[in-house]
Amino acid sequence: MAQKLKTTWLASPKNDLLAGITVALALIPEAIAFSIIAGVDPMVGLYASFCIAVIISIAGGRPAMISAATGAMALLMGTLVAQHGIEYLFVATIVTGIIQFILGMLKLGRFITFIPHSVMTGFVNALAILIFMAQLVHFKGAGWMMYAMLAGTLVIIYGLPRFTRAVPSALVAIIVMTTVSMLMGLDLKTVGDMGSITSALPIFHLPGAPFSLDTLMIVLPYSIGLAFVGIIESLLTATIVDEFTETKSDKNKEIRGQGIANFVTGFFGGMAGCAMIGQSVINVKSGGRGRLSTLVAGVFLLFLIMALSDVVQQIPMAALVGVMVMVSVGTFDWKSLTNLGKIPRSDSIVMIITVAIVVYTDNLALGVGAGVMLSAVIFGWRIARLHSTVNWRENGTKVYTITGQLFFGTMSHFVEQFDYNNDPDRIEIDFSSSHVWDHSAVTAISKVISKYETLHKKVSIIGLNEESKVLIERVGVAATSGH
Repeated sequence: MAQKLKTTWLASPKNDLLAGITVALALIPEAIAFSIIAGVDPMVGLYASFCIAVIISIAGGRPAMISAATGAMALLMGTLVAQHGIEYLFVATIVTGIIQFILGMLKLGRFITFIPHSVMTGFVNALAILIFMAQLVHFKGAGWMMYAMLAGTLVIIYGLPRFTRAVPSALVAIIVMTTVSMLMGLDLKTVGDMGSITSALPIFHLPGAPFSLDTLMIVLPYSIGLAFVGIIESLLTATIVDEFTETKSDKNKEIRGQGIANFVTGFFGGMAGCAMIGQSVINVKSGGRGRLSTLVAGVFLLFLIMALSDVVQQIPMAALVGVMVMVSVGTFDWKSLTNLGKIPRSDSIVMIITVAIVVYTDNLALGVGAGVMLSAVIFGWRIARLHSTVNWRENGTKVYTITGQLFFGTMSHFVEQFDYNNDPDRIEIDFSSSHVWDHSAVTAISKVISKYETLHKKVSIIGLNEESKVLIERVGVAATSGH
């Protein structure tokens, strides 16, 4: 227990502390922006980010990953808030948490392994593009000072690590640029222009919506959507952080943790959230590796709201835009561009389509879902190839050697491989280069045997591997072993 505590919480406390502070500063404008998307007060997003980050640091399965209010989730909330009010959003958040916890108990996390690498790459690249595009709005009507401060931020972010890595360069950039802006009284867009921040603690609050079946029926469609979008984004982000840190994580525990976090958040005036790849990348690149970094991000966010809201509102957006530009550049898989001509064309198409759908719809779950479905269709098309070769034995027996997978998608093609009327009296079907997968495949074999028996011809099945033999014998087809 002590070793686990040290590994997950205290392996690098200084780096986790500084990384968490950096993330907290970058969380504020994001939380405010996502609140606006959802049509709620900025404090709803800020309270959600605080609650989710703190709870997930304890209950989650992926140390160093940041969870908070997100744009993908906020996009699904606007209609509910507009039609029924914010109290129904709190109910939806609670129900979302319950659904996610149940799915975590059902070990849904294993299904992340069914997402192909091409879809994962497309997800990452699309998210990098969305992060970059989200910054463009801050340049509308901006003067040269905005660009100068952005350039200065990027110089510090990329230049400071050449001299020292004692502190996160992104944190130094935010502090330096905020100080310069305040001392020189520069006329720049600040965090305060995004929305007002109230210095008040989140308090326990029972949603004001009626406690009834009607209320549940209203919020359930939204909660189901929120639950699955949150799980998909969280699992994909966890996988990316796994790769960045070269460590493993418990995906089912992460889903349960997301459920607990959203359930509690709904009682403290927050909206549903999930893992954030942008903030998680900031955390990891700033040195965050343990749960402490996520906890500090949440706690320091509340500290900023309570004690330093006046200062926080003076942070120039140019500095935070610079940090997010760094995130988008660091997140994008640049190797995927040079590999487009090297990897199978189908994988390239899947990646490009995933990126296109996510960027066009601004919906990560939709893009990933489309990518997975397209990959499944391509895989099904490939695996549905089946052919046979013919050889003859000295005793006049005709041998059909089947190559490919025998399942529901190839059963008709299998039945068509044989020349029933013109074949000799003895037939052998060799499955040494094939595998029998399902009941449809066994039915196809039965049909072939039946056709030959009708013509008074003897069929022998040879070369079955153990799994195929067990399946055939269990279903009831008489299979004869051969040499």
